[in-house]
Amino acid sequence: MGVKALGSLTATQVSALVRDSRPGRYQDGDGLALLIGKRGGQSWMVRIQKDGRRRDIGLGSAKKVSLKLARERAATVRSQVEAGIDPIAERKKAAGVPTFREAAASVHAEHKGSWKNAKHRKQWLTTLETYAFPAFGDRSIALVDAPAVRDALAEIWLAKPETARRLRQRICTVIDWAVAKGYREAGLPMPVIDKALPKQRAKPKHHAALPYADLPLFLPKLRKRETMGRLALEAVILTAARSGEVRLAEWSELDLDAATWTVPAERMKAGREHVVPLSPQAVALFKRMKLHRRGESDLVFPGTKRGKPLSDMTLTKVLRDMEMAVTAHGFRSTFRDWVAEQSSWPAELAEAALAHVVSDKTVAAYQRGSMLEKRRELMSAWTDYCEGASGGNVVRLAQ
Repeated sequence: MGVKALGSLTATQVSALVRDSRPGRYQDGDGLALLIGKRGGQSWMVRIQKDGRRRDIGLGSAKKVSLKLARERAATVRSQVEAGIDPIAERKKAAGVPTFREAAASVHAEHKGSWKNAKHRKQWLTTLETYAFPAFGDRSIALVDAPAVRDALAEIWLAKPETARRLRQRICTVIDWAVAKGYREAGLPMPVIDKALPKQRAKPKHHAALPYADLPLFLPKLRKRETMGRLALEAVILTAARSGEVRLAEWSELDLDAATWTVPAERMKAGREHVVPLSPQAVALFKRMKLHRRGESDLVFPGTKRGKPLSDMTLTKVLRDMEMAVTAHGFRSTFRDWVAEQSSWPAELAEAALAHVVSDKTVAAYQRGSMLEKRRELMSAWTDYCEGASGGNVVRLAQ
């Protein structure tokens, strides 16, 4: 639509355009326009030009700002520009500089839509509320300095290293946002802060793990060939168990009617009996494994030598043959990362599913009753995710 004469819009026209959400740029004249986007966004904008530079400056929502008020605001902006005043900077001054707490809330509101994980959305702000706000939450974002941040981090730097690193990253995000918004002249001198903090213990080396996003594509490739090693590796993935627990699994430990696998204490790293709730996919796998039962052996995944289980190298060889730079044990990390980043299941439930050492009371609770059923729901959700991109049967065995 071309530029019309000054005052070409009427209040009635604006009301109709806003009500009907007709996408387009509707000019009122002298740079003022009503913008209606394809997704329904409606706002006033004035286009100004000074010294050969053209800028578009928003004047507010068309649902809240009348045509008359939009014209008044546009006239004010044009006057400011002619006087050499930056309208955006003046608007920020009028609004005032937020506190760190207010800035963090704004950052959270802007970013949370891009976070699919509800747990992460909640934890992002909770971490700041717990450790940063008490120290400098009510301080102007422009006045949050290196000493204040260093002292807040130092409180948990050694006791809770992972939480401290996340806190550091989130504080930096808020500060950088404030710089971009013009509330601060510069960010924090993080190298200086880092050097002023005690050295954290080295991170433990983790087994190479497959990113969980790649898992639904990995399973069909695993199933292209059928070997005992590949079937055992699939069981490792579906149960999130240790490879040794799977390789030494016995039929007497399985109750497929109840969909449970009870691993005896002597085979568990923590030395305690562990009950694994089996998802429908895992039950189907174990039922089909009955076709591969050898003689009188009670082993679910027998090795090539009579009465002997698969060796750990068998699973390693499967991955090497597939040219995968990951380990069988790493799929436990894949599972843990998925729980943390793509679900709202509590961390304690994931730890119980992995048979990690937690308090005796917690272990007892998660081994029975409603808590065992919660773990069953978790494992079903996990195996559903694993199958998400495969589109085929859970287990494909040769007939």
